[in-house]
Amino acid sequence: MDIINEKYKDIPGWGMDADPENEPTYPMKNYTGDDHNRSEYERAEQQKDTIELLSSTERPAISRVFGTTVPPSGCSGAIRRYAFKHSEDKMRHWIPLIIADRLQVWEGLLDDIRSGYIPNIAAERGWKVEWKYNQKGMIKKVATIAAVGLVICLFSRKTRR
Repeated sequence: MDIINEKYKDIPGWGMDADPENEPTYPMKNYTGDDHNRSEYERAEQQKDTIELLSSTERPAISRVFGTTVPPSGCSGAIRRYAFKHSEDKMRHWIPLIIADRLQVWEGLLDDIRSGYIPNIAAERGWKVEWKYNQKGMIKKVATIAAVGLVICLFSRKTRR
């Protein structure tokens, strides 16, 4: 043990828990009644829910403060409503939420186009920077996507015949 300590003694903090007098959990803390009073604090006022809120089945009430910028809507909102009907320990809760997130990106793009804004997808996805700093990686990604697309096209042609 001393050989190991000598080898690493120049590293700041090395072996700090080796001395029982300097170890944070030694001796055990002498608890007083004040330790339980920390949960007795003045709670924030409940925010009014003016939009549809999705809440977990495990929690009896909504949190005191919450975001209101993007209420669930469209197809992604329907998927989120389905997900929140299920317990958080089930895949039926988390997988639909992931799918809804991905779908909401596409819904946002369609909303942009409908409102007359043409998004600059290359800039928003960071392709210019990727090309500048990671050309090899970007070429791999594009080749992989092209190969997957080609395979899908070939299989869909065979099933139509």
